[in-house]
Amino acid sequence: MLKSLLKTMRPNQWIKNIFVFAALVFDVKLFDLHYLLRTLAGFVLLCLVSGTVYIINDLVDIEKDRQHPKKRHRPLASGELSPTVAIIAAVVIPLLALPLGFMLKPMFGAILTGYLLLQIAYSFWLKNVVIVDVMLIAGGFLLRVAAGVPLVDARRFSPWLYVCMTLLALLIGFGKRRHELVLLKGNANTHRQSLQEYNLPLLDHAISIVTASTLLAYSLYTFSAEGLPPDHTMMLTIPFVLYGIFRYLYLIHVKGMGGAPEEIALSDRPLQINFVLWGAGVVFVMYVLK
Repeated sequence: MLKSLLKTMRPNQWIKNIFVFAALVFDVKLFDLHYLLRTLAGFVLLCLVSGTVYIINDLVDIEKDRQHPKKRHRPLASGELSPTVAIIAAVVIPLLALPLGFMLKPMFGAILTGYLLLQIAYSFWLKNVVIVDVMLIAGGFLLRVAAGVPLVDARRFSPWLYVCMTLLALLIGFGKRRHELVLLKGNANTHRQSLQEYNLPLLDHAISIVTASTLLAYSLYTFSAEGLPPDHTMMLTIPFVLYGIFRYLYLIHVKGMGGAPEEIALSDRPLQINFVLWGAGVVFVMYVLK
């Protein structure tokens, strides 16, 4: 039962919560043990709350998931996990995690609560509203980034990073919808109501606009944000962002991936290498060349 419950909480998707470390890195506090431990604790609480969201989402979609070629194998949809157990877990986990979040930092607790409420609204209603559903996916990523700011008492965290994160999340969200539309074909509306409002030309146009906007926003950040080295050396990291986005577009358009962004992140070696090189470049610029 515990194994099925953990599987329903989708630990493979907890990699998304890594964005809570953004403020720690970009506020130049990565090697401050106090802030590092606090951010690690925040990461754990985010994982518990996001796991709760996945439980709620699977409870709401249990019948639709049974008609999905892949999601029908999930514990709740397949009958492996009892809905009663899932409901109890969905109530108990937030009752433990949210107070701990407020104890860690009141603002972090407030953001954590806001994230949970936003995702509940998404699961029960807003995921069926076309375009708004993708915007709320982006909102979830944005709150992950914002959650890290109070944990490190950030002073040099540029608002440009919020813009970049929102645009990147929109790209991932539209890519996810595109994959679902291609995978489900004529049965798309039986799985998710909003899918019948999408088509490939619309999603491809949206992906093109968000791609260009993401690259522009990150470029503007590298030479206009406060707290960066005055010689604009952060611009050296732009090629890694450029390659990462193009690689992602290649995977969703050519390889037919994109339904689960975390699977791409955990399985595509070129993307992993590029991310490591980008991270190393950021740390070198901000911590060595500062």
